[in-house]
Amino acid sequence: MTNYEKLSDGVIYVATGAAYREMACQSVRTLKAQNPGLAADLFSDMLAFDGADLFDRVHMVPRNHPRVKIECMPLSRFARTLYLDCDTLVVAPFGDLFDLLERFDIAMAHDVRRCSELIQQGAEERTPYAFPQLNSGVVLYRRSLATAAFFTEWIDRYRRVDVARDQISLKDLLWASDIRFYVLPPEFNLRRVTVFDAWEPMDARPTIIHSHRLIDHLGPQHGSRIRDLETIVAVERIALDKEWKAIGVAGAARKDVRVLLSGLSGASLRDAKAALDSVPS
Repeated sequence: MTNYEKLSDGVIYVATGAAYREMACQSVRTLKAQNPGLAADLFSDMLAFDGADLFDRVHMVPRNHPRVKIECMPLSRFARTLYLDCDTLVVAPFGDLFDLLERFDIAMAHDVRRCSELIQQGAEERTPYAFPQLNSGVVLYRRSLATAAFFTEWIDRYRRVDVARDQISLKDLLWASDIRFYVLPPEFNLRRVTVFDAWEPMDARPTIIHSHRLIDHLGPQHGSRIRDLETIVAVERIALDKEWKAIGVAGAARKDVRVLLSGLSGASLRDAKAALDSVPS
């Protein structure tokens, strides 16, 4: 196991408001359980609160707004930093993850739903389909002049674009920048736990679960608070069935390759139903 106490490695969270601080506390418990000795700091709008002792240090955010995390990332006290959104669960040790930073300045994983216009969206740069947005909920980076300049420009582009989603300006910047960046394997930012059903034993080791199910109770539906991976898996399997049924595909028909290709390529409802109708009964 990595002896983090001898390294300048650490994790930072950014959480403003009681609900997000509670989620950050939940996440850091899983982090510490899997990675003993790894320091974890929190940037928040309050220094004293229940659970503050779970973090090695708590810092005040420079100002309070929904995407203040971009401003907090360059303030990390660590030489090598892993930023985690609050809606994460760490389910395995990081191992030598930080060693990527011996070669790269920054690393992130691809976002999901890459067929959607939302994830392809840019603002000032035109990029190929094969260069979608990267998810900014798990960001590994090192302290350097290159990353300092990168964060400065990201903040500037985010303010200039004036769109709530920071990944739009991030996508543009990664395309335009000369920074050395690496795309993490999906198990380090696992957004769809239903992939468990498809993975073979040697395919991957899930490490960081990053699920919006952990914050669903904050949305307009106000569902019950989800706190564990088992519930996330159960809920996502139900949601997956609903997604397929919404385009007219259900049950055994999903096993047909033509139906899978139609659905997975972002086909319209009409095309998906046509593919379904073509499946022999």
